[in-house]
Amino acid sequence: MAQCVQSVQELIPDSFVPCVAALCSDEAERLTRLNHLSFAELLKPFSRLTSEVHMRDPNNQLHIIKNLKIAVSNIITQPPQHGAIRKLLNDVVSGCQPAEGLVANVITAGDYDLNISATTPWFESYRETFLQSMPASDHEFLNHYLACMLVASSGEAEPMEQFSKLSQEQHRIQHNNDYSYPKWFIPNTLKYYVLLHDMSAGDEQRAESIYEEMKQKYGTQGCYLLKINSRTSNRASDEQIPDPWSQYLQKNSVQNQESYEDGPCTITSNKNYDSNLLSLDGLDNEVKVDGLPNNFRTHPLQLDQPIESSNNVDGPDHVKSASSLHETKKANSGIIHGACLTLTDHDRIRQFIQEFTFRGLLPHIEKTIRQLNDQLISRKGLSRSLFSATKKWFSGSKVPEKSINELKNTSGLLYPPEAPELQIRKMADLCFLVQHYDLAYSCYHTAKKDFLNDQAMLYAAGALEMAAVSAFLQPGAPRPYPAHYMDTAIQTYRDVCKNMVLAERCVLLSAEILKSQSKYSEAAALLIRLTSEDSDLRSALLLEQAAHCFINMKSPMVRKYAFHMILAGHRFSKAGQKKHALRCYCQAMQVYKGKGWSLAEDHINFTIGRQSYTLRQLDNAVSAFRHILINESKQSAAQQGAFLREYLYVYKNVSQLSPDGPFPQLPLPYINSSATRVFFGHDRRPADGEKQAATHVSLDQEYDSESSQQWRELEEQVVAVVNKGVIPSSFHPTQYCLNSYSDNSRFPLAVVEEPITVEVAFRNPLKVPLLLTDLSLLWKFQPKDINGKDNEEVRELVTGEPEMIGTEVISEFLINNEESKVARLKLFPHHIGELHILGVVYNLGTIQGSLTMDGIGALPGCHTGKYSLSMSVRGRQDLEIQGPRLNNTKEEKTSITYGPDRRLDPIITEEMPLLEVFFIHFPTELLCGEIRKAYVEFANVSKCPLTGLKVVSKRPEFFTFGGNTAVLTPLSPSASENCSAYKTVVTDSTSVCTALTSSASSVDFGIGIGSQPEVIPVPLPDTVLLPGASVQLPMWLRGPDEEGVHEINFLFYYESVKKQPKIRHRILRHTAVICTSRSLNVKATVCRSNSLEDEEGKGDNMLVFVDVENTNTSEAGVKEFHIVQVSSSSKHWKLQKSVNLSENKDAKLASREKGKFCFKVIRCNEREGATQSSEKYTFADIIFGNEQIISSASPCADFFYRSLSSELKKPQTQLSMHTEKHSVEDAVSLIQKCNKVDLNIVILWKAYVVEDSKQLILEGQHHVILHTIGKEAFSYPQKQEQPEMEPLKFFRPENTTATSRPSLEQLSNLIKTSLHYPETFNHPFHQKSLCLVPVTLLLSNCSKADVDVIVDLRHKTTSPEALEIHGSFTWLGQTQYKLQLKGQEILSLQLKACFVHTGVYNLGTPRVFAKLSDQVTVFETSQQNSMPALIIINNV
Repeated sequence: MAQCVQSVQELIPDSFVPCVAALCSDEAERLTRLNHLSFAELLKPFSRLTSEVHMRDPNNQLHIIKNLKIAVSNIITQPPQHGAIRKLLNDVVSGCQPAEGLVANVITAGDYDLNISATTPWFESYRETFLQSMPASDHEFLNHYLACMLVASSGEAEPMEQFSKLSQEQHRIQHNNDYSYPKWFIPNTLKYYVLLHDMSAGDEQRAESIYEEMKQKYGTQGCYLLKINSRTSNRASDEQIPDPWSQYLQKNSVQNQESYEDGPCTITSNKNYDSNLLSLDGLDNEVKVDGLPNNFRTHPLQLDQPIESSNNVDGPDHVKSASSLHETKKANSGIIHGACLTLTDHDRIRQFIQEFTFRGLLPHIEKTIRQLNDQLISRKGLSRSLFSATKKWFSGSKVPEKSINELKNTSGLLYPPEAPELQIRKMADLCFLVQHYDLAYSCYHTAKKDFLNDQAMLYAAGALEMAAVSAFLQPGAPRPYPAHYMDTAIQTYRDVCKNMVLAERCVLLSAEILKSQSKYSEAAALLIRLTSEDSDLRSALLLEQAAHCFINMKSPMVRKYAFHMILAGHRFSKAGQKKHALRCYCQAMQVYKGKGWSLAEDHINFTIGRQSYTLRQLDNAVSAFRHILINESKQSAAQQGAFLREYLYVYKNVSQLSPDGPFPQLPLPYINSSATRVFFGHDRRPADGEKQAATHVSLDQEYDSESSQQWRELEEQVVAVVNKGVIPSSFHPTQYCLNSYSDNSRFPLAVVEEPITVEVAFRNPLKVPLLLTDLSLLWKFQPKDINGKDNEEVRELVTGEPEMIGTEVISEFLINNEESKVARLKLFPHHIGELHILGVVYNLGTIQGSLTMDGIGALPGCHTGKYSLSMSVRGRQDLEIQGPRLNNTKEEKTSITYGPDRRLDPIITEEMPLLEVFFIHFPTELLCGEIRKAYVEFANVSKCPLTGLKVVSKRPEFFTFGGNTAVLTPLSPSASENCSAYKTVVTDSTSVCTALTSSASSVDFGIGIGSQPEVIPVPLPDTVLLPGASVQLPMWLRGPDEEGVHEINFLFYYESVKKQPKIRHRILRHTAVICTSRSLNVKATVCRSNSLEDEEGKGDNMLVFVDVENTNTSEAGVKEFHIVQVSSSSKHWKLQKSVNLSENKDAKLASREKGKFCFKVIRCNEREGATQSSEKYTFADIIFGNEQIISSASPCADFFYRSLSSELKKPQTQLSMHTEKHSVEDAVSLIQKCNKVDLNIVILWKAYVVEDSKQLILEGQHHVILHTIGKEAFSYPQKQEQPEMEPLKFFRPENTTATSRPSLEQLSNLIKTSLHYPETFNHPFHQKSLCLVPVTLLLSNCSKADVDVIVDLRHKTTSPEALEIHGSFTWLGQTQYKLQLKGQEILSLQLKACFVHTGVYNLGTPRVFAKLSDQVTVFETSQQNSMPALIIINNV
């Protein structure tokens, strides 16, 4: 239980006090009414004695009574109605609420920190009122009148006669059978005569004389002169006298209650009830009967109308008169009590109570106890007093206590008033009232036995109850508290006697006692036992106290506390105590909140919402309903629908209170603010026939970090080219779409008259659909003038000012149950300035008829649309995006700080040009290497001219706009065979197999050393595109060499003619997706020709072998490939002729066929080669058809140069690197160059495709770049094989710089050797045994440096097998030659070979060693022999 102001040792004596009746004459009552008080009320603040009092028990022992209190009340002849008592208790509880700003106790139990009110003053007020308002009953005497004060005024004509009339009236009320109420303790009631004297108006001498007369007649012990009203009421304002009555009167005043909604019926009466049964103010309704005041005919708790059923008083369905309640409350608040009394008068009243108690009441009680004791002794036939004989009685044979179930229902048994059993009970009650608990316990115990013997269960339960209380209150605690007595008493009252009022009193007393002994568990069980359906208020209060028991245990039971608070709140609600119900639910919510008990949370929040709404605490109601909706609810769809409608209904009422106020924040639907995306620009146009718009950026594209990085690099590349190789410090990548992955630390720039689209991610957590209507963005705009100065005003507008910012409104936006959905909302800026997007504003509602309504009816909606809207409220939700966490500096790493996210705060800038790009006849499928011609249309859709148009791509080899000169670029497909995309010339058939040469510079095609081949200027006419203008340009495409799906990114860059300070350029993106299928694979090798001279008499010729394989599977419908031309392109070499031996001129390849070609390659002449520094390439075409494709023109040369572009970057870097190195490096490079060849082969082909019974001709080209003699080169990229894992080395290598050495293969190609000799030689061996054959050894220097050569003719003395191969011949003459060859010099040595008999001999035995002349380091190595040199020696 909660803490109480009084301890149980103070509570019980204060609850059971001697009762004294008061009977006043009219004049006496008039004197007290001058103070707005009745006589009983006048005495109330002074009814507790300030000193100890003494009396003697029947054993003549002195007994001390401490803090004795008496209860004086006017005589009421009608018992109070149960309904009225309940009504009063209801008012008392509702009138006592927790104090505002009260600091609650914080209780920590386990994981819980609970703010709990430690005290429950409403329960204490209820308990006090309940105990005071208990009607007197026949089975106990605790609240029967012991004495009666007869009060008359000294101002009456005949005061003594008035006393006689009052005495007779009291006697008539007590002894006449017409009056069953009130109850009197004993027939011989003490009468105490009080003479009231008005000091301000009365004659004091007359009062004294009357008092003397009274003393003579009634004795000094039986009368008293009380002087009051020492000042007149009109002087009351002069001096401020304390008002001790207000606390007593207000506590029990019916009118003292706050107005509350839907509470129980409140019937205001002009009666106050008396001090014990509640203060009476009956003088206003006085009726005279027989000259006596008949002001006690009606009890103050009598209702003006009869109550049909006692149960309906604290039910919720009552109507009250709020206006009358308010008026009465207002009238009472200004009354001053005791206005005519001075502090001296206060002391006189206090003295009067002391005198009455000392001289009248206590002697009367003491005498009565002795009489009762004597009667009992005489009736029992015992010689000793009851007090001394108790021990014998208790130790004697005990009457066995039967269980309640065994006892028959004899609660109706009534004893006559003079029954000895009742005399014991009377004596026990008297002892209890004067705090003689030992004797009281003995008597109760004896009476309990007698009652149980007679099976008078009501009497037995009463005796058991008081015996238990007496045992607890005995000084020194000689015996433990007999809780089982109380349990039996409660069970008897409740189940046998059906008297819940007495059972409740038992529970209230026993629970307090158990609480004082820290037996909280037993107390809680007891309190819970008495909760029943007959009184919601009682059940609520007891459940709340049980909850406090659970929380006050040594180990607090937090969940039990919360559960019982919920039960208490429910019963408070049924009793109409809305405020208390709300408080209980709020207290319990602390336990259930955030612990995952979502259904319990929902129930509590729903109830809090409803109770708050009933109490007109609309903000609290909205908050509670909001919690139900925003938590991840596990409720059924129907229940969620009910919650939502209730929320909307409450919200509508709240918004109607302040219709012009700011929009309230709505809880639904959820908005994932971080997923908000902002897009600047127009939506992409759909494809129009063969015309396809650039993909650019749109909100439909998913964010891809790799792709985003690629676009950024492309933009940086083109910006660097525009700015002469340097990226400006002010450069930031253009971002058209801002999301959680983009860099949002800067204010984004938007262009005036271009829409801003905000994508808001909504999620509906409920199982019912949500309908948002009139959905739009909420924004704030600060306009600026052209000079950038702020205007004075800052406008925050939602729908107005469309001339500044146009706002798109979505009329209906339906989010289905548990659906995530995005809404795209647009703004149209018409003025430059700063825009701040704050959030969204919309009407929140649900669909009519989606679920059945329960509880609250829908308001008729005025909405007309696709869906039927049940009810809606207008509100807003803010878009608050948290920026990225900062983690750069030490401070940021050690603290949690977030950077700004400014994606919703764009700066609107001046107009900029806007480019749109359309692709016409753009293919989606190509063969590898296929050439296709398409068109690109550039359109300027803004009001500004644009210039500086460039396109950048990571795959420049994929497309070309043609060369720089018109001569090189065919304007349209020429009228030659099959409308080829190439520039072609018809040739004679005679020129077959010989090469046709031409030349072109790579610079003409935008490619040269140091240039950026990826950045390609778009050849706009006049380099400017005017507003509204458009231009179409041809674009050639070549299918990538790898099969598969290719994504190729184009970034178009352009600028405004008028330079803008904030936006320097704009970009447009396009991603082309091309699917390529296999066509041809080309493999080529180059090797030195054995013949040292070509037809023109020059050395240096080579052979190129080209293997072409058709790898196309016929799925694409390709019938066959025709090789129409093979071209070479090089600065130093050119194709001379084809040396194919086959007669088949037509080079056709069907599926999976392979063809082999051989071509002779010669060096370009000096005139052609002299221009190599000017990037001139010589093109040589060998034609297999009757049309020459001019390979040095677009698009053939374009794609060739683009494939070569990556190679062209390398020489420059290598040269710069080598100039700084040692001459050794120069030697190495010279040796390596001997092995290098810069020859490029272009294979041009046509493919015949059958598609839809039509034959199409596709054309294309493949490139093979030959670098090294003898090494295979391929047209398609080779897959890199994974190198084998090398063993790990755990030692540190020595830090020595290894000098680069040329490979053996490179060294062996320094000198080219060739032997000239007759293939057969006839010699007459019989004539001459030695045969001498002249042999010429030609040495050709392949490098451009001087080379020292050693020719060694001696045979190697190796294995016998070698001798067999060489045969037995010898070289005659000099066996070793040391020569020096100039750069590219050819030298001949005349040798002689000597044979001794016929046979076939290999003359290729000379070993040639070479080294560079100026090098000390000998890179000497044997030069490779071209091939075996076989000679046949015949004998003739």
